[in-house]
Amino acid sequence: MPKTVPVMTRVSPELKERLQALAKDTNRSESYLAAEAIAEYVEMNAWQVKEIRRRLDEAKAGAPGVAHEDVDAWVRSWGGENELPKPKPGS
Repeated sequence: MPKTVPVMTRVSPELKERLQALAKDTNRSESYLAAEAIAEYVEMNAWQVKEIRRRLDEAKAGAPGVAHEDVDAWVRSWGGENELPKPKPGS
């Protein structure tokens, strides 16, 4: 069984040119760079989906949550003079 399998995808001509340039500049193949990028993307998104599902299961089981309004106010305060503390579940 091979260690890798081929995957075919379509990209814009501009992205293809950038990939070729990066491959040349880093002394890597285009395939290597594309595989690395795909692996990183899949890892990041799989983690996010897994965490979202876990948190939804917790919420469905009745775990205390944080009100949307509290999260919204907290996020909007970031970088301001009066940054709010991270809201706690059930607050």
